[in-house]
Amino acid sequence: MDTDNPQDPDSDPAVGARQVLLAASSHDLDALRDLLRTYPASVQDPETGSTLLHAAIARAVPSRKAQNAPNGEHVNGDIDGKESSADAAVETVKLLLQNGAIWNDLDKNDETPGCLALRLGLRDLYNIMVDAGVRAEILISRLDEYEQLKDQDSDEEPNGEVSATTAEDDTTQVETTENVTAPEMIIHPPSPEEAPQPNQPTYLTSPISYQQDRILDASANSVMMSWEKHLMSLTASLLAPQPGLRILNIGHGMGIIDSHFQSLSPRTHHIIEAHPDVLARMREEGWYEREGVVVHEGRWQDILPKLLESEAEGEGLLFDAIYFDTFAEPYTSLRHFFENYVIGLLADDGKWGFFNGMGADRQICYNVYTKVVELDLFEAGWDVEWTTVPVEDLEERGEWEGVRRAYWKVGEYRLPVCRFMG
Repeated sequence: MDTDNPQDPDSDPAVGARQVLLAASSHDLDALRDLLRTYPASVQDPETGSTLLHAAIARAVPSRKAQNAPNGEHVNGDIDGKESSADAAVETVKLLLQNGAIWNDLDKNDETPGCLALRLGLRDLYNIMVDAGVRAEILISRLDEYEQLKDQDSDEEPNGEVSATTAEDDTTQVETTENVTAPEMIIHPPSPEEAPQPNQPTYLTSPISYQQDRILDASANSVMMSWEKHLMSLTASLLAPQPGLRILNIGHGMGIIDSHFQSLSPRTHHIIEAHPDVLARMREEGWYEREGVVVHEGRWQDILPKLLESEAEGEGLLFDAIYFDTFAEPYTSLRHFFENYVIGLLADDGKWGFFNGMGADRQICYNVYTKVVELDLFEAGWDVEWTTVPVEDLEERGEWEGVRRAYWKVGEYRLPVCRFMG
């Protein structure tokens, strides 16, 4: 290339970025392959924040301006008034993903490429972006597990014996290992002004406030809200469809699902709750005195091993229905729960579920996480049946007034009911 040519991308990185964005938006695969040898697939337009994926998806359908332009005149770079075909867009998106394009990069409209595809009604492209997100999140998770194994191996001497330092710290490790969780899967990059996610150690040592229709933590993050009642009612009826069952609930919160379980006349009803303010509220409301109710004070990571020991000792602590809904814990905690504990606590014909709210502040993230958990459940030996439940527009109802972050922005809840496979 002639470096004196102002259009030469080698002489001006901005020109190069424009050229690779143009190649992506026009679905020019040959030019794009050539440019990707020089420029990363993470290139973004400095003005709009659009990535190459955004550019390729945006041109998969005619723009409104192009459709309304008189006499077929060129609009926004349209060639002869026509946009590239959907098939070409699919191939372009696949090429970009193969070259490392990031599935959840945000543009200045706060949209990921998948969000854009969903808004434009491009279902095939949206599904491709969901699958890319699933692959990325599973890879991140597995790499993190590998790093943890490497860290464990590094604590051993060459002869396989545990080092003196590790041995001295062994007691502390046993007590704190459940607190040290892997970084939570990144479901979308936070904006600079976005509040940091709450974590469980801070939550459990900070006061919470009960309001008429919600519980807020010390930072005004919503712990639980009354709009979830219809979800909890349906979940309870699916997990415990008849009276006289043995029930375990992890995370009492406002007591919504525990109240539904009580209405179903269980034989026994165990509740695990760790927050001191919630426990105090439970005492005030008489939960400790209710017939068949057993309240376990503490973190589930500390309580469940004791329940498993009771079962091993023949005390018969098996459950027909188990529900899991904790606050300020990453997905890895849920996965640890169903990989290591449920199998020893659930009766052979029992059912268990969890609050499926991961990534629910963005539709594509919710779809990605639902697929990730479904794959992890299958790998752990669980069948899962999903029930789709409509959710009203909570913003329109004013549910998020006074709440730091809206944790639910999607129109449907995927309610899981899990059973032993086979």
